[in-house]
Amino acid sequence: MKKIQEEKIIFEDGLSFRSSFPSLRNYFFWHYHPEIELVYIEAPNGIRHVGKHISDFTGSDLLLIGSNVPHLNFDYGIKTNYYQAVIQMKTSLVDNILMNVPEFEKIRGLLERSYLGFSFKGKTKKVVAKKLKNFKSEQKLNALLDLIKILQILAESNEYEILNTEDTRVKLFFHDKIRMGIIYDYVHENYHNKPNVHEIAQAVHLSTGAFCRYFKKQTNLTFTDFVNKYRISMAKTFLLQNISVSEVCYQVGFDSLSYFSTLFKKLVGETPTNFKNK
Repeated sequence: MKKIQEEKIIFEDGLSFRSSFPSLRNYFFWHYHPEIELVYIEAPNGIRHVGKHISDFTGSDLLLIGSNVPHLNFDYGIKTNYYQAVIQMKTSLVDNILMNVPEFEKIRGLLERSYLGFSFKGKTKKVVAKKLKNFKSEQKLNALLDLIKILQILAESNEYEILNTEDTRVKLFFHDKIRMGIIYDYVHENYHNKPNVHEIAQAVHLSTGAFCRYFKKQTNLTFTDFVNKYRISMAKTFLLQNISVSEVCYQVGFDSLSYFSTLFKKLVGETPTNFKNK
């Protein structure tokens, strides 16, 4: 059974943060760490799972994740080329400097709420993405100042989505014996067929009723809603390729083209045809 993992982050001497470009697309890494994390990823489509929030992103995503908040690696399951940059900040940097210097008041407010998880949009995402791509951690002091500037941009922005409405830090997750990795693997292997709630409940050693209650509590979604969101997420990836809407519909497991189009528009905000054309 896959369990949540604590990531042990090793910092280079003389740095209070770590900059990296991880590639874990074939690895389900449901994890947490004390460090606050800033992630930027470019990919045609991917999964965003932070705390209890589950959704997908298209094109790119910029996220700020608080200390000890469980999250899935954002490149999980991506089949195409992608770019990912991650900055993780030592708790000493956050607690001793960013939280105590009065000039960092807005940053402090942002970091204090980061346990909810933020996804940034629009101009904010574009500006920060450019800075992250030019980020040079080997220039230690300049890099720290650049990081603080990035945090200030985020702190002053109103272009963001709050991902969770409650505290999901790992202290509240430790009692869970069932791990989302089993469910993700099952759905990924069966989304195009007919995922069976009884089958996955048995795989995680719960009755069907207990599994449904557990899953709804952990994700705020029913298992059927989760499968359908996963199917639509995969459909977006296929639509970006040279595959027709009708082919994609059946490829991701829907029997009705009209239902697929209706659900796609409900979840994405536009029809599959418009999404593909755009």
